Amino acid sequence: MKTLKLFILLLFLSISSFSQNPSRIFQNVDQSKNKLEVHVNDGTYFIEFYSDKIVETSFIPKGEAYTKKSHAVILEPTNVTVTSLITDDKSVFNTTGISVHINHKPFQIEYQFNGEVVTSEKLGYYKSKHVPLENVKGNIVYDFTEKIEFNLSKDEILFGGGSRALGMNRRGNRLALYNRAQYGYETKASLMNFTLPLVISSKKYMIHFDNAPIGYLDLDSKKDNSLTYETISGRKTYQVVVGDSWEDLIENYTKLTGKQPLPARWVLGNFSSRFGYHSQQETEKTIAKFQEEEIPVDAVILDLYWFGKTIQGTMGNLEVDKDSFPDMKGMISRLKNKGVKTVLITEPFILSNSSKWKEVAEKGVLATDSVQKPAKYDFYFGNTGIVNIYKKEGKDWFWNIYKNLLNIGVKGLWGDLGEPKCYRIG
Repeated sequence: MKTLKLFILLLFLSISSFSQNPSRIFQNVDQSKNKLEVHVNDGTYFIEFYSDKIVETSFIPKGEAYTKKSHAVILEPTNVTVTSLITDDKSVFNTTGISVHINHKPFQIEYQFNGEVVTSEKLGYYKSKHVPLENVKGNIVYDFTEKIEFNLSKDEILFGGGSRALGMNRRGNRLALYNRAQYGYETKASLMNFTLPLVISSKKYMIHFDNAPIGYLDLDSKKDNSLTYETISGRKTYQVVVGDSWEDLIENYTKLTGKQPLPARWVLGNFSSRFGYHSQQETEKTIAKFQEEEIPVDAVILDLYWFGKTIQGTMGNLEVDKDSFPDMKGMISRLKNKGVKTVLITEPFILSNSSKWKEVAEKGVLATDSVQKPAKYDFYFGNTGIVNIYKKEGKDWFWNIYKNLLNIGVKGLWGDLGEPKCYRIG
C-alpha cells in the first residue's frame, strides 16, 4: 500500500511539473495586508484579495507598467484578514474562504476554497507568435497574442463567454471576444452580439478576465485540459470568484462588476412585438385585436419603421416618419389610456445617407479613424458610422434624441444590434 501511495504521489508531481512554465523562476514574495507582490525572473504578480471569495491577480512583464484602472470592476477591496505560511518550497496565503498557494519550484499559482483546489495557472502568462486571428470584419490576420493559461479537470463543464448559440456547455470552443452580429443563423452561432470575458465552471467558480481589447477565450479546444485567455494587448488581470452555492457565486460576481437596476414592473409583462409595425394604423389595430381577444398586453415595440419606410438606408434618422406615423404623440397617449406603453428601437449606427449624417459629422459625435475623420464601414443596413458614447459629444447628442422621444410619451428605448449605447426604460 505504501508503494502504491508513493507511486501515485510521484505521478502527480511529474504531471504537475510538466504543466508549468519552465522558464518562470520564483524570487520572493512581499505581503502588505491583503496585497501580495510575487517577484519572478520575468516580471511581477500583483495579487489582491477583494473579499474572502474574490481574489485578483495581475501579471506585469518586465519593462511594462502596472495599470490598475479596470473597465468592469466597481467593487472596492475590503479589509480581508490574510494569514501566511511561507517555507522554502511554498508560500500560502489564507483567508476564511479563498486561499492562494504559490509553489516556488516549479513555479505555479494555485487557488483553493475551503481546502479544495479551485483552479491553477498552467503556463500562466506567456506570448504566442504568429497566431491566426479573425478581425472584426471577419478577415484572418496573423499576429502575436498574450495568453494566460489555466488547468482544467477532466470532468469540468464550462459556461459563459456571453451570447452564443452553442448550447450551455461551452467547453471545446475557442470563442472570439468582440461584438458582431451573425445574421440568419439557425441552430449554431459562435459569435453573436454580446460577448463576455467570463468563464463559469461547474465546480462553482468563475474567472473574469479584466481586459477590454479584442481577444479569445479558448475553452479546451485542443482537448488538453486547458483554459486559455488570449488578447492582442492590454491588462494581464483576472479575478477568481468562488461561492458556497450558485446563488452565492452570482452574488459575489455581481458585487464585483455591478448589479443592473431592477426594471419597472411592466417590463416583465407581455409585449406586442414583430419586425415590424409599418404604420400608426397597423400598430393601433394590433393592440385593439389583443384587447378584443382579451390577451394581456403591457407594451408595444416599434422596430425600424418608426423612422423609415424601408429596412435599408434609413437607420440613423431617429425621428418619427410623419407619413407612416402622422400623430405619434396622440397614438402613444391613446395606447397609454389602454394601459399599453410604447417602446422604440434605437441603434448607435448613423448611415452616411441618413438625415442625421451631416449633423453628427459636424458635431464630432461619431467614432473616428486614424486621421480623425468619421470611421465608416458597410454592413447590412448600409454605409455607416457609429456614435461614440464614450465622448461627451456623443453621449450628449444621443441623450438629446432620447429626451425628445421621452417628451412625447415614449416609455422605453430598446437598444438593438448588441452595441454599447445609452439605454433607458422608465
